[in-house]
Amino acid sequence: MNTICETTDLLVFSHLRWDFVFQRPQHLLSRHAKHRRVFYVEEPVFGMTELPRLHLRETSENVTVIVPYLPSGIAPENFEVAMTDLVDELVFEEEINEYTAWYYTPMALAFTRHLKPRATIFDCMDELSLFKGAPQTLVDLERELLARADLVTTGGQSLFEAKKHTHHNIHPLPSSIDIEHFARARRRLPTPAAQGHIPHPQIGFYGVIDERFDHELLLGIADLRPEYQFVIIGPVVKIDPAGLPTRPNIHYLGKKEYQELPLYVSSWDCAMMPFERNEATRYISPTKTPEYLAAGRPVVSTSIRDVVYPYLEKGLVHIADTPRAFVDAIDRAMAERHSPDWIDRVDHFLRDTSWDMTFHKMATLELQVTRPKEQRRASALGPMTLSAGGQI
Repeated sequence: MNTICETTDLLVFSHLRWDFVFQRPQHLLSRHAKHRRVFYVEEPVFGMTELPRLHLRETSENVTVIVPYLPSGIAPENFEVAMTDLVDELVFEEEINEYTAWYYTPMALAFTRHLKPRATIFDCMDELSLFKGAPQTLVDLERELLARADLVTTGGQSLFEAKKHTHHNIHPLPSSIDIEHFARARRRLPTPAAQGHIPHPQIGFYGVIDERFDHELLLGIADLRPEYQFVIIGPVVKIDPAGLPTRPNIHYLGKKEYQELPLYVSSWDCAMMPFERNEATRYISPTKTPEYLAAGRPVVSTSIRDVVYPYLEKGLVHIADTPRAFVDAIDRAMAERHSPDWIDRVDHFLRDTSWDMTFHKMATLELQVTRPKEQRRASALGPMTLSAGGQI
């Protein structure tokens, strides 16, 4: 990697816990951490302290994860002050002098707009404003972040299409895959004990179970195929677990570690993505699509745009939106699982897809916008004009 990146730290602000689900931020930032210092600032935890403080730890990927601790019941006006002070403390104590500010959430701008990074990146992996419980301030802060950012990347093509007119330097960089990791599932691996008692055929899903998960669809397909076993892996967030559909052939196994996933997928006869078609899924680009395919498992999904294009277009997945159509698609998908033609098409498509390639593309784009210290000093002399006409 170019010397500029190697000598410039990454200061990342995210709405996702590092240990929650191993996904886009973890894949990209763990690769950056091989070349430079990476500081990953999570959202605060409330109620475990009387005074604001920081907790730092090193991950096995050489990333420094920072968790701000704040008193419970802290007033909104004091929240921003406390978070600003904690960010300044982090920068000072860790001697973060030359750095790129990397955002996954615009909400962090409220307490970081005073920073003077060499470059500002907004890696927009989801349309957060459409998620359940999203505050109105998120929209305003995203507008401000877009005005400040030197580079914007999106986690999928449909999200890029929706935002391409909002920034002068925006690029679609769809989430990718660690092919070798998931290709292990094409071999018969030892079945984890949590899944060993479940008969076949097994139809599996892993991922976050939230408002994007279609409960009614799962219930419908489970009733139509009582002899099929539906394996659901992942944490339940933002919804009441008691509201999840229950049937004898639906099995919730909870969260599993990223390294374990091939062991579970290896036993599946088909993979599924029963996503709701709602505001929260309008622009999603499920990383699990190429992961399932790399594992050699046929895929049935609802008509999520970034699954239809390009995966359905290239004959790699099946699409269905009703219980009857979904179970029929599962039957067709399982029939083609061992088809050499299908496997060849999958491998041909995936050969140009990897997290390493996505990482190098993003690193190249970052280098193009990284400003010398003199330019940053000059830009700090005057106010920044927002697209809405305001000043900072």
